[in-house]
Amino acid sequence: MEHTADPRAAAPPPREVVGPLVRGLAVLRRLDLAGGRRSMGDLVRDTGLARSTVDRIIATLARMGYVRPDGRDAVLTPALMGLGNAYLAASRLPGLLGPLADRLADELDESVSLAVPDRDGARFVHQATRRRAMSVTFRVGDLIPAECGAIGALLAAGWSEDDWRRWRTRRAGDPGGTSFPVMPRGAGRGVESFERRIADARENGWSLDDQLIEPGLVAVAVPVRDADGRVACVASVVSHTSRHTAGSLRDRVLPRLRTTVAAMERALACAPEPDPAPAEPCPAERDGTSARVAAEPSDLVAAEKGPEVAGAPGGGAGPEFVESLARGLGVVVAFERAPASGGTPGGVTLTALARATGLARATGLARATVRRSLITLVHLGYAETEDGLYRLTPRVLDLGFACLSRLALPQIAQPHLAWLAGRAHDSASMAVLAGDDIQYVARVPTVRVMSVDITPGTRFPAYATSMGRVLLAGLPPAERAAFLARVRPRPLTRRTVTSQERLAALLAAAARDGYALVDQELEEGLLSVAVPVRGRDGRVVAAVNVSMHAGRRTAWQAREQVLPPLRAAAARIERDLRAAARFTHIPSA
Repeated sequence: MEHTADPRAAAPPPREVVGPLVRGLAVLRRLDLAGGRRSMGDLVRDTGLARSTVDRIIATLARMGYVRPDGRDAVLTPALMGLGNAYLAASRLPGLLGPLADRLADELDESVSLAVPDRDGARFVHQATRRRAMSVTFRVGDLIPAECGAIGALLAAGWSEDDWRRWRTRRAGDPGGTSFPVMPRGAGRGVESFERRIADARENGWSLDDQLIEPGLVAVAVPVRDADGRVACVASVVSHTSRHTAGSLRDRVLPRLRTTVAAMERALACAPEPDPAPAEPCPAERDGTSARVAAEPSDLVAAEKGPEVAGAPGGGAGPEFVESLARGLGVVVAFERAPASGGTPGGVTLTALARATGLARATGLARATVRRSLITLVHLGYAETEDGLYRLTPRVLDLGFACLSRLALPQIAQPHLAWLAGRAHDSASMAVLAGDDIQYVARVPTVRVMSVDITPGTRFPAYATSMGRVLLAGLPPAERAAFLARVRPRPLTRRTVTSQERLAALLAAAARDGYALVDQELEEGLLSVAVPVRGRDGRVVAAVNVSMHAGRRTAWQAREQVLPPLRAAAARIERDLRAAARFTHIPSA
């Protein structure tokens, strides 16, 4: 049984429903349930669709950058998180309340979560976790059953009879909670006490979780209400029994949690109207170069290549491209661009959405096209409508967001490093700063008689490596100066730069030029060139390089032949990182 089943989706579809969009979303959902990777044959069996239909859907999603073909498999890419980002941005909850949750987590040195109601469950929309040996592993987008934990009791306090009917149906069909893949085995101990805890939550205005989700986990939660008194989300503080009992956690954090919730409610009540400035474009609206980059290389589909704008009306994206699917996904992304009406989170009008679909190109989609996409999204439960306004639902986060939010930076970079190694015909790597060293976090080696033997975790002095120099060049001036003041370079080869003045000049040049080339300073015969990888805020978070034997290329040839694809690979990684890190924390290793 899949928990995402919804009575609306089980009802006969409206006459205006867009079939290709229904089928495309079904394929995305099956990829999500499979952890982000599934073979084409399995997708055919999972969805019951014809192989030719699945081929066209995957071809379209690949052209949009949402799926990466890998042999016989289709793999979700971080760009797909743009759909979930649209919901999170349009809801305004992470933007308005996330900083307050982060501040509370820092003050208490405990994990703090924000969750919203989603059918008979609770969906996390913000996580401020503490990095410990035993820490909360739920991520933004994860869905948990209402009967488990403190959050659900508060949400169920406002349930209608339809909500209770949905909950009973799900419990009867899935008593073990297997339809919630993020829940630990054996979860669901809160069923017997659920109604009592709901009554306590109504009376107290808070709820307690004493190891209901998992042994050792305790939590206290308080609802956050909007200006109309409705529960917008629930804020919870989570700890471990090695630090607190349920009672001691309540006594210590409940007053501070209530103070923070009051501040959150003021933030919701006083929030200005959102700025409808254009957000990052949907992959279907990028220029032709970006669209082709997203689609190459493909072992699954033979997508045509050309200067078209993938997914744009009349774009000529080829016979395998399902334009109505691309347009429907573009409508989802447009929600965060359209000016909201009716308060926070409010909703948007059909006219505003149609206009918003054109913010990244010359003209928007026709109102009739947007209307049919909205009818489809509402039918499937990904959107809802009231009084002529439309809003996305948390169910959009089912489309790959939670499983992709578990990616670390090396996993995001790996397919792009593989592409780079294939283009450069030499090993490609990624590293981060670790003190005064670099530490390799990802690598794609090439097969040669003579190759560089480096694995993730390997460390080298930053001053003598190309990646180290672009990482050091990206430091704030004070930190770079501090490094130069304390480092004592030693000669690793006869070419190693050991003069601090010369090293300072090389770092300045790397900052100016956007790359660094090191010719046999780390090891005789080893030549490498590196460029920085920047995060959403523009700061350098990692470096990527290509390393080669100096006998194969001169320094000039490395600049001319390797630097262009190296920069292209870094741009690809940055594009994925921008999508992945917008509302989640992406670890560097």
